[in-house]
Amino acid sequence: MTELPRLRPEPIPAIHPLPEYLAEGRRKAWYEEMKQIFQVPWMGVVTMAYAHYPTFYETLWQGVRDLCASQPFVEGCLGNRAFVETEVAKLEPAPIGGRLGEIGYARREIEAIHQIIEVFSHGNQPYVVLATITRYLLEAGDMGSTTDPGAAPPYVGRHAPPFDVPFILMEAHHADAPTRDVYEDLERVLNLPFVNTDYRALARWPSYWAMAWGDLRRAAGTPAHETICQAVHDRCVKLAEKTLPNPGGLTAETLRRAAEKDAPFEEIRDVCRLFQWLLPGLVTNVAYLRAQLVASIA
Repeated sequence: MTELPRLRPEPIPAIHPLPEYLAEGRRKAWYEEMKQIFQVPWMGVVTMAYAHYPTFYETLWQGVRDLCASQPFVEGCLGNRAFVETEVAKLEPAPIGGRLGEIGYARREIEAIHQIIEVFSHGNQPYVVLATITRYLLEAGDMGSTTDPGAAPPYVGRHAPPFDVPFILMEAHHADAPTRDVYEDLERVLNLPFVNTDYRALARWPSYWAMAWGDLRRAAGTPAHETICQAVHDRCVKLAEKTLPNPGGLTAETLRRAAEKDAPFEEIRDVCRLFQWLLPGLVTNVAYLRAQLVASIA
């Protein structure tokens, strides 16, 4: 496998995500197209950060759109999810449903939390694979096992969870002091420059989130946890390099030239490194949060 180490850029680059409500024209259309193909209700911060660089984002999305809509891509994402959830179970997350019930949570409230986690468990997978493909093209070389369109038949049907969940994000400026303290602790423990969408959505239930994070922080950063994060990274690199086809024929040279039209290459490279570093940790942590709840809703 090509050497593409899991790498947190130093210093952390500035990111400039283009929010959905500010996207216009072609970028707005691509946002909607990406959500439809990924079968997700939100644009990830990673792709909103890419969209700050319009030539780069257009070249990337036009080049990988057919791949992302394909059966091999979806199967790769589903395989990653099954792998990380199996591995996280070995960390033996403490069940949380009983403790939530003791402080007054009804079953339907626990189910609402579970549904949000299911959406993220599914939706983070295409983002982490796309982030890896993007970094691979910028730093390693051409991706894909073949450029034959026949190797990428479209995925037919629904692969996302059958939930229509409201996305209500608890931003730091909405939150009370205890929740802001949890955010600051999360950034410190996970070494993150911002609080991911997933965590802000789950903080809609502040007492749940404080309890869940209290458990997760004891596992985060341990050798066993880091081993899972590294394995997710390695699986995604293998998908980019050897497993997935490249029906759009996007080349490393084409994407690098597009990046250089928008900003210094190193700037965009470091943004891509940042997200490709943090997303394996995010999918591992969401799998942990899911494992805390699954016994409660069985």
